[in-house]
Amino acid sequence: MKKGYILVFLAASMWGTLGIFAKFLYGFNLSSFTIVFYRVFFAFLLLLPYNLLKGGLTVSWSRLRFYAVYGFSSIFLFYTLYFYTVKISSISLAVLLLYTAPLYSTLMGYYFFREPITQKKAVALGMVIIGVLLVVDLKGSNVTPLAVVLGLLTGVTYALYGILAKFAVRRERPEEALFYTLTFGMIFLIPFTDFKVPSATLPYLFALAFFPTFLGYIFYNNALKEIEVSKASIIATIEPVVALILAFLIFHEALTPRQLIGAALIIGGSLIIHATEKD
Repeated sequence: MKKGYILVFLAASMWGTLGIFAKFLYGFNLSSFTIVFYRVFFAFLLLLPYNLLKGGLTVSWSRLRFYAVYGFSSIFLFYTLYFYTVKISSISLAVLLLYTAPLYSTLMGYYFFREPITQKKAVALGMVIIGVLLVVDLKGSNVTPLAVVLGLLTGVTYALYGILAKFAVRRERPEEALFYTLTFGMIFLIPFTDFKVPSATLPYLFALAFFPTFLGYIFYNNALKEIEVSKASIIATIEPVVALILAFLIFHEALTPRQLIGAALIIGGSLIIHATEKD
């Protein structure tokens, strides 16, 4: 097995722990903004020397406006929406609604890049939509209209993250693009952050920045040197599976049979869309 496949699996598994970290940190009464700020702040401290060793920071002033938009939508909005959805609902619901992103990315890809919506993509989109309708059981104690709306918006911002990334890496190295995006996201988070956090939370906050943010990204980026983007995207769909398993084992979150079918449709639809992608 190529090392690249293992690296993608490890990266996606780390991303699957995001909701777990969030639940632990909410136990210390931290706000979503505060959790996200420290996640970004520690990742910023890790990425700065990494970029300097890899070739420095060379972005032009004219590009900073782009990264301001990128940081606002893909860090400030995306991260905060996801963590807040976890707070008011469950890890399971949050990660499954997050994985509606291929639906939006397909539509955005058609609009921005004129990428055709093939028959396979249309089937996959139908699977995702039906899956969401099955997962969103408003009779559940953790499923509220607000949680559903925010979860779906998380999917939109996640899809936008990928679209903007395509524009970013055309001119900057991936790790450099991530650094600028995190920097602007951190700036937008400052007014909403409570900087006084219990010392007991610092190991969790640093681990949140190091494993699923910094290290997960480094693993994924290095994997792309060995394997195709489309294949990496397919393997990365292990993320919601890991999140669901951990949520069940640690917090005893369980899905109903109806929701399990919905989860399978969402993940299956995501797999089909990723399988149709070209490098």
